[in-house]
Amino acid sequence: MTAAAVRSRPSFDLDRATPYLLAAGIIAVQQIFFSVPLGIFVRGVLIGLLTALIALGMALTYRSNRFINFAQADMGTIPVVLIVMLMTAWGWPYLLAVPTGVVAALVLGAVIELGIIRRFFKAPRLLLTVASLGLSQLLTATAILLPRLWGADFPLLGQRLAAPFDLEFSIGTVVFDANDLIAMIVAPLALIGLAVFLRWSSVGVAIRASADSADRASLLGVPVKRLQTLVWSVASLMAFTAIFLRAGILGLPVFGALTVGVLLRALASLVLGRMTNLLAIGANAVALGILEVAVGFAASSPLLIDPILAAVIIVALILTRRGSSRVDEADVSTWRSADDVRPIPDEVGRIPIVRAVKWGTFAVITAAVLIMPQVLSVDRTYKLATVGVYAVLGLSVVVLTGWAGQVSLGQIAFFAIGATVGAKATVDWGLDLSLALVISFVVGGAVAAAVGFPALRRRGFYLAVATLAFSLATTSYFLNSKYFGWVPDGRIPREPLFGKIDITSTAAMYYVVYAVLVGALFIVKGIHNSRTGRAFMALRDNERAAEAYGLHATRVRLVAFALSGALAGLAGCLYAHQQQGIDPDPIAPFQNLLILTYVIIGGVTAPLGAIIGAAYWIGLGNLLPVRWQILVSGIGVLVVLLILPTGLGGLFYRLRDRWLAKVAREHNVEAPGLATSLLGVPETVPPPAAEPEPEDSTSDDSVPTGAVD
Repeated sequence: MTAAAVRSRPSFDLDRATPYLLAAGIIAVQQIFFSVPLGIFVRGVLIGLLTALIALGMALTYRSNRFINFAQADMGTIPVVLIVMLMTAWGWPYLLAVPTGVVAALVLGAVIELGIIRRFFKAPRLLLTVASLGLSQLLTATAILLPRLWGADFPLLGQRLAAPFDLEFSIGTVVFDANDLIAMIVAPLALIGLAVFLRWSSVGVAIRASADSADRASLLGVPVKRLQTLVWSVASLMAFTAIFLRAGILGLPVFGALTVGVLLRALASLVLGRMTNLLAIGANAVALGILEVAVGFAASSPLLIDPILAAVIIVALILTRRGSSRVDEADVSTWRSADDVRPIPDEVGRIPIVRAVKWGTFAVITAAVLIMPQVLSVDRTYKLATVGVYAVLGLSVVVLTGWAGQVSLGQIAFFAIGATVGAKATVDWGLDLSLALVISFVVGGAVAAAVGFPALRRRGFYLAVATLAFSLATTSYFLNSKYFGWVPDGRIPREPLFGKIDITSTAAMYYVVYAVLVGALFIVKGIHNSRTGRAFMALRDNERAAEAYGLHATRVRLVAFALSGALAGLAGCLYAHQQQGIDPDPIAPFQNLLILTYVIIGGVTAPLGAIIGAAYWIGLGNLLPVRWQILVSGIGVLVVLLILPTGLGGLFYRLRDRWLAKVAREHNVEAPGLATSLLGVPETVPPPAAEPEPEDSTSDDSVPTGAVD
């Protein structure tokens, strides 16, 4: 063989093959440790195909808009409910109702993109992610209320959808019916159809081109925004297909199309498939579905899948070469458009009226905090103390996300660890609450550093998925009293603080909570004004420039992650003693999404945002009647983010700056930089940072230059 022939032989690219090797490794783990009969294996393939439909829908919207759509599966619930009502209430035949549902899914996706998503076109991707959480709750409520148009409640919630024909067959001891057969045929066809559409149709090529570089595609004449509407219609159709097939196999979803477990499987498939490699995403989704069903069948506990999945994600992050994907190099946080809170200029701060208002406001707030327990009922004082606990937890998100630019969906895990350690310190070890708080702070930081060390190899949503997996494994398995005895499950007494101060009353514990909150505020303010805080924000805004000035990016992010985990652990210890027990609901994995939501609503770049967000979520959530709770969660989140991109805290600082600018003009004092816009949006909003070009132009998902004429 000649030297030229040897040079022309295609070489094996291990990095590009890694996603497929991971899928094969998952199957190997299943075969070695959780071997199951053929029928159970086929059942796992079906579950994996349903997860693949959801994951690929998420991948489509990610390619188009560069954010994770948490409302992906919920877009399919409304058309499926419509099909059920058409068949049950109006007696439509199956073959007429299903095409109607397909059309409804396409229309719903377009309406969502035109009415909601497009309004966030220039917003940071994190805001759009949080908006999708509100959209998810809104779609769920709509699906539940939709049957009332026919004058009835939803009759089949949680039940299996009837098959259009009778059929039963067995594989081993597992019996399959017509709905299973339909899923075996429709799901692969949907996946193949999506691949063909994106690979060989002119519209699919244009979608791929606009995903790689929207600006370049626009210059080539590609209607980017119109294509995004089409992408959302296709994603909605994928969601409809997944929920429709799921309704025939597992039953219609109850109060939300995705559990945290299914959501994590879909997100894990995205991570294992590098976010945009559709074939690898589908392969890993099927592999994870097989593993999930096999663990549920062969393991001692089905919850063992959670730590296994967390281990798979960590291994994937370690094996994947950093910088091997354009997604890894993308400026995923787009924090250049975030609105940081500027300090009051010294010249303005010395004006007498400004000093009087500043100290007067401080005195009023201090007096209100001290007086509240004396004028409120015990129940209201208890709820107000809960707001303080969640404000401390919110500070951990401000430090990590608002200042360091990292997205974590695992804060509840550190919160739960802090609650467990704090409870054991006072109940089993007989320590004072003050020492328990310090220990929880240290343990939370240490655990966060241990988790963050491998996870911080990747930024943005790679870190978010890794921390969500850790949170699910921690709260559902490692801190489950059914499997481990280290979790206190009884009442936690409040022993005297420092051995002298009685804190058994609700008012006394209220003062302890707010004293700790004040201490945490001093800690984060000191960090913000220090060199460490400036390093956080330098990396957030421009990592390459910060590294050029000698900052070690991974080390700085690890410090931010440890400090964030320490604050979450501190809040957990406070929670356990304020509630006098560890209730499983507030430490459920889905709370991770809610915590991120309320901090974004309050304003993620300032400590005040954590307090406002906690008051918005806990305070209004407890005050409003149940039927109005959606104003705080679904509709409320969307409205606040549409009107106030910088959150309620951003509105406060904008009002402050407008007043300061007016005072400065009246006193002939220069006040450069003070904002004048009420909505927190500068006069010229910079678009999100452009995605960098992929390193490997021959990737399966790349589009050659000039592919779109």
